Amino acid sequence: MRLRTIGLIVTLILGVLVVPVAVDAQQPVKVARIGVLLPGSAPSPSAPSAALEAFLGGLRELGYVEGQNVAIEYRWAEGKLARLPDLAADLVRLKVDVIVTLGTPGVQAAKQATGTIPIVMLAVADPVKSGLVASLARPGGNVTGMSTLAGDLGGKRLELLKEILPKASRVAVLWNSANLAMVQRFREAQAAAGVLGMTVLPMEVPGDPTDFERAFAVITRDRPDALLVTVDPFTLAHRRRIVELAATHRLPAIYETKFFVDAGGLMSYGASAGEVYRRAAIYVDKILKGAKPADLPVEQPTRLELAVNLKTARALELTIPPSILIRADHVIQ
Repeated sequence: MRLRTIGLIVTLILGVLVVPVAVDAQQPVKVARIGVLLPGSAPSPSAPSAALEAFLGGLRELGYVEGQNVAIEYRWAEGKLARLPDLAADLVRLKVDVIVTLGTPGVQAAKQATGTIPIVMLAVADPVKSGLVASLARPGGNVTGMSTLAGDLGGKRLELLKEILPKASRVAVLWNSANLAMVQRFREAQAAAGVLGMTVLPMEVPGDPTDFERAFAVITRDRPDALLVTVDPFTLAHRRRIVELAATHRLPAIYETKFFVDAGGLMSYGASAGEVYRRAAIYVDKILKGAKPADLPVEQPTRLELAVNLKTARALELTIPPSILIRADHVIQ
């Protein structure tokens, strides 16, 4: 009798111990929802996005697997920046946990759509001057992320052009005049050119793809020696067209990001897109774990990369000096 009683007690104890394990095993995994708002077009198998893969890779390194514990809602503006506000509002209606977006117009659209959902910005030149954050150290509000230092590098890009074209004195600057952040970028390019004894010829493209041909008519009329292309979501989305027009007019050009060199552009110098996107994944992870954007300092890229397309150089009958090739991070043959 005593053995039966002891056996019953042991069975009951084991049952109590096992039940919580079974309950825990049935707890659903919380799925985080990330909204990704980008100005360009969705990548395809024939044209994948290395930057986007860097972001997804960064998430995987932090333990996030799409379809398991994270769901990503993509919204693409297809190069039409006027669509960004509606796309941002759509992500807000879906109640995503965080929005990741590229460039000043994208962040502005997201910030106008929500004052509560955290926003992680990618590649914004000057978020303080743009009014997106209070300061780099203490952003305040619901926005944080990466600043690209784009304006500070204009002089260095012009110096690289001078290394290839020592006699260059007239440089055309292509910029999106519909983007207020680019107005400052153009002025910085003017100032840097003045220091180098160069004259700047403005090529304004006010946010309409049909204006590229008109802008490049400046080349036929004014005969600049080289071209500097400032990058914002609009020019980035239409990089292939810009590169094609530069090739048609046989104009040596330098860009702010390697994306243009991958599309056939001559040369670029700027922040590593892979690093910027991978760092964005770290911001997302911190926010999903409870950190507030207001308390996360805005970062500036620690790695700058120089890319050169030798195929394009040969087409332009240019010789790239060894001094540039030895410093290049990427050389496309």
